[in-house]
Amino acid sequence: MITAVTTLGIDMKTYKLSELSDVELKGLKDRPRIDFSSIFKIVGPIVEDVKNRGDAAVMDYTERFDGVKLDTVLERVEDLPDPQLDADVKAAFDVAYDNIHAFHAAQKKTNELEVENMPGVRCRRVARAISAVGLYVPGGTAVLPSTALMLAVPAQIAGCETVIVATPPRKDGSICPEVLYCAKKAGVTFILKAGGAQAVAAMAWGTDTCPKVDKILGPGNQFVTAAKMLLQNSEAMISIDMPAGPSEVLVIADRTANPCHVAADLLSQAEHGEDSQVVLVGVGDIDFESIKSELRQQCKELPRGDTAEKALNHSYILLVPDMAEACAFSNLYAPEHLIINVEDAEKWLDHINNAGSVFLGRWTPESVGDYASGTNHVLPTYGYAKMYGGVSLDSFTKHMTVQSLTEEGLKTLGPSVAKMAEVEGLDAHKRAVTIRLKDITMRV
Repeated sequence: MITAVTTLGIDMKTYKLSELSDVELKGLKDRPRIDFSSIFKIVGPIVEDVKNRGDAAVMDYTERFDGVKLDTVLERVEDLPDPQLDADVKAAFDVAYDNIHAFHAAQKKTNELEVENMPGVRCRRVARAISAVGLYVPGGTAVLPSTALMLAVPAQIAGCETVIVATPPRKDGSICPEVLYCAKKAGVTFILKAGGAQAVAAMAWGTDTCPKVDKILGPGNQFVTAAKMLLQNSEAMISIDMPAGPSEVLVIADRTANPCHVAADLLSQAEHGEDSQVVLVGVGDIDFESIKSELRQQCKELPRGDTAEKALNHSYILLVPDMAEACAFSNLYAPEHLIINVEDAEKWLDHINNAGSVFLGRWTPESVGDYASGTNHVLPTYGYAKMYGGVSLDSFTKHMTVQSLTEEGLKTLGPSVAKMAEVEGLDAHKRAVTIRLKDITMRV
């Protein structure tokens, strides 16, 4: 069992790498456990109820869970009046839109390829937009209009025909004006005024008013995640972006890192929710006492300080001797967000293999990626960065491969294909080639 060598007043445990066994070190990569078996028992009946009763079920659950009685669950975005927002708020979201659009539009350049593998044998890969997508924008403890941009902008660039944003309504049944502003700017088709498992189910099954989608993307709480997981393995025939858990950040900092900055970065993730996890990997002779002091002081000053404090209670600090060990642990942990706040941060990027999004250098807080640098903030958590990337333009497209052969190409390639089919005992496959080769020979 791991024993902490010291603790903060806010109970953030600290470990020394040199004092940990391999088993104990691997144990540090584990996140707070989510008991999905019990969550599925809650979410399953909701999903089935929405399948059977559609809009009526969505309205009932919205009244029950959100305390909002709706007249209609779906709004066509183009029919809604432009929201009234302060000019500086609009300007901030406009900057974010432009940067997110630029970064994701640039990804189109990598979406198609063409190769002539041998004379007359041409292979291609072409991208096609997913026709209908559902985008989940959380609205529980914090409203996240930035997520509307992160999801809707690449859907807009990809050319998805139907784009639905699902977000919980405000107490008067209206839509958060910042979410609406982002939805209008990014060309969203509909807004589903619902949250939780019922919103995910409505988009997956389709209702009398809500079109059925082919893919559902976006972050959410454990009930949203459970609904996505259930529905992707059901006859609803949908896919999802990725499995996800609570928000997380891992900060690698050396002795030259500003303690104020390090504490702020840790707290910026901790304030997301009580189940968020933050990890500080301190390299060498780090100014540990100053970071502790800053954490205490800044946490006291936060409006969501109580939430951040609870998150810190199951988070920790790991002290390592050098950057090689820091990168090795980061790859083991596979964080959603990785901040590298050290001297010559750029040179360590090649040592990082597993992370949702990386923030390099002294002046790159995780907040810029959350909002407006241009990269996407919908990222794999819970260690899934080992096998998943974050949302990108590719998340809204699928790729078809295309091949086309000339007579010369078939004459060159055909005998190899025929022989392989013969080895596998698939005579019809062989004949599909040899008949054509015979036709070519007879015409010569």
